Amino acid sequence: MTNTEKTVNHWIGGKSVEGTSGNWGPVTDPATGAVTTRVALASVDEVDAAVAAAKTAFETWGTASLAQRTTILFKFRALLDANRDAIAELITAEHGKVHSDALGEVARGLEIVDLACGITTQLKGELSTQVSNRVDVASIRQPVGVVAGITPFNFPAMVPMWMFPIAIACGNTFILKPSEKDPSPSLKIAELLAEAGLPDGVFNVLHGDKVAVDRLLEHPDVTAVSFVGSTPIARHIHTTASASGKRVQALGGAKNHMLVLPDADLDAAADAAVSAAYGSAGERCMAISAVVAVGAIGDELVEKIRERAEKIKIGPGNDPTSEMGPLITAVHRDKVASYVKGAADEGCEVVLDGTGYTVDGFENGHWIGLSLLDHVPTTAKAYQDEIFGPVLCVLRAETYEEGVALINASPFGNGTAIFTRDGGAARRFQLEIQAGMVGVNVPIPVPVGYHSFGGWKDSLFGDHHIYGNDGVHFYTRGKVVTTRWPDPSEAPAGVDLGFPRNH
Repeated sequence: MTNTEKTVNHWIGGKSVEGTSGNWGPVTDPATGAVTTRVALASVDEVDAAVAAAKTAFETWGTASLAQRTTILFKFRALLDANRDAIAELITAEHGKVHSDALGEVARGLEIVDLACGITTQLKGELSTQVSNRVDVASIRQPVGVVAGITPFNFPAMVPMWMFPIAIACGNTFILKPSEKDPSPSLKIAELLAEAGLPDGVFNVLHGDKVAVDRLLEHPDVTAVSFVGSTPIARHIHTTASASGKRVQALGGAKNHMLVLPDADLDAAADAAVSAAYGSAGERCMAISAVVAVGAIGDELVEKIRERAEKIKIGPGNDPTSEMGPLITAVHRDKVASYVKGAADEGCEVVLDGTGYTVDGFENGHWIGLSLLDHVPTTAKAYQDEIFGPVLCVLRAETYEEGVALINASPFGNGTAIFTRDGGAARRFQLEIQAGMVGVNVPIPVPVGYHSFGGWKDSLFGDHHIYGNDGVHFYTRGKVVTTRWPDPSEAPAGVDLGFPRNH
């Protein structure tokens, strides 16, 4: 560790806890390539300590009043709002996204905190009176216990906030395992929760790698696991945690398509394609990475996209003039570049090649320019894989039906969009397309907080989407109580071995 590096430790039982495993991970500034931070990587013993703290806290938090929970969440919401810029600066420093994009991430996370502040309505039960003679039946929902969230690098503040506000509001205690590539925002959030008055152990942060994840998946005191990341890891999380008897929501990868019909406003479609494909350097699970141009509009649409893409300003995220920042690591940058370099050999027309791009004064940063591939065959790796970088593929289809069939053939089903002026076509599309989130003239259809986020097919493993009503149901379990209070003057019913009937 150099004098210029800071250390990021765990947060267990309401305080910062220095890592004891002896294992540390480097955190780089993507704009410079310099290592700025070291992060503790948890051992099995440290995971066990965090789970024990959360289990102890659940004994009282699980029965805390709704008024107490929501009062703390309202205080946290105010602190989060006041610290937007500070959190956004941490995101930019470790992830690389531009400051305005980082602020947008915090704003979307705030939406879920707002939802959690109103959890009293979400947790209202149901009551049926007099279902039989002097018998009432009530349905209630109760917290599940200690829950874990395993989150990706691309949204180090927003994705955790998709999980823990709802989980905590429902009465659970939470262990967050954020990405070790950009860990600082999670520590800032932990500090704000403590400042808001959250009891010790209700929210914990464990930094780590596969060792920490595997222990959380198998730990007998962890009752539920939420995950957002790539499809292979989501499948592993779901299989492993389910085998340990846990409930699991595991959101996987994506290859989001945008279908552009001949009647669409091509300028609006081109604006949307560039914004959705290249925002946050393409490191979004809801990024548009494949445009399907229907009919004769393909050439014109590609030219409009190219014109706009060439004007995007790439630079450090803390430069107010930058529109797109670097990629998270040099390794990831090189992997993204490999798809572009091999595209022509697989039958693609390379309209824009962003590989080899550098920024003056920041030559060691993890830079890559915008790439645009046209006439992409479905057999090309650039189409089949989730690239997670600023590479946009354009495919051609003769008809609406052919375009829908192409999209539905993808193993991914996260989000998709259609651009058209035809209401009938739009209605058909939202019913026929096999994806969990659909946009009509909206390129990134991320649902608002009071709906739920999640895909279909290989983009989701488990039965529940994240946040919204699905989030509340995931972090609680139902209980039905049947009650009979006999009248004091009523004679005993006597023994009856028949199956209970309502009468």
